[in-house]
Amino acid sequence: MGENEREDLAELLARRALTEDGARAEAVEKRHAAGGRTARENLEDLVDPGSFVEYGRFAIAAQRGRRELEDLIARTPADGLIAGTARVNGDLFGAERAACAVLSYDYTVLAGTQGALGHRKKDRLFELIERMRLPVVFFAEGGGGRPGDTDYPVVSALDTRAFALWAKLSGLVPRIAVVAGRCFAGNAVIAGCSDLIVATEGSSLGMGGPAMIAGGGLGDVDPDEVGPVGMQAPNGVVDLVVADEVEATATAKRLLAYFQGPTEPGSAPDQSRLRELVPERKRRAYDPRPIVETIADEGSVTFLRERFAPEMVTALARIEGRPLGVIANDTRHTAGAVTSDAADKAARLLQLCDAFGLPVVSLVDTPGYMVGPPAEATGLVRHASRLLVAGAALRVPLVAVILRRGYGLGAQAMVGGSLHEPLLTVAWPGAHLGPMGLEGAVRLALRKELEAIEDEGEREQRVRDLTAAAEENAKALNAAALFELDDVIDPADTRGLIAATLSAAGDARPPGSHRFVDTW
Repeated sequence: MGENEREDLAELLARRALTEDGARAEAVEKRHAAGGRTARENLEDLVDPGSFVEYGRFAIAAQRGRRELEDLIARTPADGLIAGTARVNGDLFGAERAACAVLSYDYTVLAGTQGALGHRKKDRLFELIERMRLPVVFFAEGGGGRPGDTDYPVVSALDTRAFALWAKLSGLVPRIAVVAGRCFAGNAVIAGCSDLIVATEGSSLGMGGPAMIAGGGLGDVDPDEVGPVGMQAPNGVVDLVVADEVEATATAKRLLAYFQGPTEPGSAPDQSRLRELVPERKRRAYDPRPIVETIADEGSVTFLRERFAPEMVTALARIEGRPLGVIANDTRHTAGAVTSDAADKAARLLQLCDAFGLPVVSLVDTPGYMVGPPAEATGLVRHASRLLVAGAALRVPLVAVILRRGYGLGAQAMVGGSLHEPLLTVAWPGAHLGPMGLEGAVRLALRKELEAIEDEGEREQRVRDLTAAAEENAKALNAAALFELDDVIDPADTRGLIAATLSAAGDARPPGSHRFVDTW
């Protein structure tokens, strides 16, 4: 400003400068020395340049009763929560579709704890998010509720509305949480209520931090041992694990894009590869992920929860630029049988896609549900049924492809409950279908005949012969001859048929009121 700079403007600019990283060199240096980025650095990397509209920049910690005002202004900018609206991926989607909300706890301010004004700020943003229907990216790192605030009388603080308002956004707008470092208690709930959680390798995520654990008489636990990624990825809490905040921010942008709409059609991989990706040997296991990547636009696939229930593959992808979800059985684990965890994993992806208008492609190769006492001990009856309920409730287009085996209730669950529930159900030439595993069906249906054969070798040969006959009958072409399937196709035609079917289906966004997305 010039010589005639107004005093009030000068005061504003000086105060505003205190909210920026440049005014807090020591805190920033400490953060960098620990291998992290500041909250403002992450948000600057996330949003389109010049698009951030900040709310509550001048808020400070509610601790005037025990700290000097100047100290609070200098050391607790934004009350440790930076929040506002912005654009993300504007180069792909334009200004309107790129609009979103972004929030980040600031770990350099009182360990990213949730203060009184921070809660009020969240309340304000969450209500605006609902009104404007904005997708959200939330950097959730922090230590939970802050007991040190003094400016507001409080007994329980259980009347805080932020968690209810955040939970009510489920199924209304897509919400992506990023966890780096330590994320406990209320901060962990912010992450846990989100639709997708991206976590860095060194993060620790838990419903209670060390102080709460010790206060409950459960001993002393190092913060990094409360809920490390080595625990939270295999148990299904974390959707994607990345190296650091740089990759986490890029991943958040990538995930957000699936919910921002179609892009220009991507290039298609060589579709003839699909003819070779399922082994001819019926019992040989294989990785289904190359099939997903071949059907989808090049470079468009993001696999989710890979360390959890590996027998079920879930992913977000694009076909001809259109975003969609994918579920697929992985025969390298439990032979592709649907376990309790696999059913939960697939069901949640179906809910997520249904809520936000993403079609679903199901790639089926399963002997059915996992069976036996150990499987039942996991609550299989309930979990298995969850996939059927989620599939039956789908309002978005579903396309099913039987890659090799489609047996029993597990196969039905993979296709929405029936081969005729998807908009299109096709099979590849080597596929076989049946009401249950064929050898088991033979042994069950012909039990008395087999018991009458005294010689064990002769009996087992009879089982093999009858199973071979059943396999011949179970060919996909025979199922198609009875119109149980819509078609049996050259695998190389799969992508084109999916694209044509989804094009015929039109807009996939479900009509009417929204449904919440189960956190699990």
